[in-house]
Amino acid sequence: MATILIIDDEESIRNLLKEVLERANHRVLEARDGQEGLTLYQQNKVDLVLMDILMPGTDGLETTLQLTREYLDAKVIAMTGAQGDKNFLDVAKLFGARRVFEKPFDLDKFVQAVNEELAK
Repeated sequence: MATILIIDDEESIRNLLKEVLERANHRVLEARDGQEGLTLYQQNKVDLVLMDILMPGTDGLETTLQLTREYLDAKVIAMTGAQGDKNFLDVAKLFGARRVFEKPFDLDKFVQAVNEELAK
């Protein structure tokens, strides 16, 4: 069982991902923004972070950069609903995200990516 931290300001997205991941026997932590996510990451052993890019306050790009600089083993999958603008996802990769997804995404492909990252 892995511990997965979901950082997303949209409660519906957090709930959907939490439900799917808990069915796969993972422990799920949730944060509404980057600052809350950083705090949870520091307080828990987290195996994988699912990071929304566009959030109020500390956004996902800044949070991804902080995580991957402070914790070299941090694994981040970034996602955004900013359709048509791939720049956010490209920057997330530059900042250390291992994979990126544009919302809405295929849930099966997303879960497959989660499992592949956890296996590394």
